[in-house]
Amino acid sequence: MTVSEQEIPILEYDPDPSAVITPGHELPDLRLPSKAVFAFLRDAVDRYAQSHGVAPVAFFESATKDFPVYIVDDRGEQICMVQAPVGAPAATQILDWLIAHGVQKIISAGSCGVLTDFPENVFLVPSRALRDEGTSFHYVSPSRWIDANPAARSAIGKALRDHGHAFTEVTTWTTDGFFRETRSKVERRRAEGCSVVEMECAALAACAQMRGAIWGELLYTADSLAGALHDARDWGHASVEYALKLCLDAIHYV
Repeated sequence: MTVSEQEIPILEYDPDPSAVITPGHELPDLRLPSKAVFAFLRDAVDRYAQSHGVAPVAFFESATKDFPVYIVDDRGEQICMVQAPVGAPAATQILDWLIAHGVQKIISAGSCGVLTDFPENVFLVPSRALRDEGTSFHYVSPSRWIDANPAARSAIGKALRDHGHAFTEVTTWTTDGFFRETRSKVERRRAEGCSVVEMECAALAACAQMRGAIWGELLYTADSLAGALHDARDWGHASVEYALKLCLDAIHYV
């Protein structure tokens, strides 16, 4: 199928699922469990694996670093665990690779900035994302929004309720431009319903949708863009370990 020429190259979507470089081609014999936790949680995944005596079964090799891929036994079920890198292109590259090696159900967790008056360290579940990044446009046809998978959202919600947490489903703004979140853009995004901002949700949702996988994300509130000035607060650091526990609980419900 030919790609229709557009004035803006990012709008030239090609639905062909194959590509010149196939994810997973370098390790054709690697088969991973169907369920995975793919977490933007600093070094929490590595610490968890080390504390449980789990060694990597493989590595995703990038120009920046090698990302260990672990398989842990949780409640008698094998779960793949991988640290996720910040930014839509890098994170989606690893997610696509995991899916190529057999992963079909994925729960992620990470921090978000707030555009409204959410306090720090509150857990949220994105129901849809505004696609203000580039990666998602290579996986699904152009649109302003992309919905999060309902099965994954339900699983995350059940895990949160098990822990006694009330939670809010939110619309998130996914952007590549961390230092280009201008005041006028913040106000515009807030006006169209976005209450948080992060850098990967739209792209990961698009990748999973194209590949026929189930993906969802648990967000915890970190810094704030709601006021006149940016407030870093404590970047939500208090939520990191707990978010990983919630991911491990949620993945059993998918």
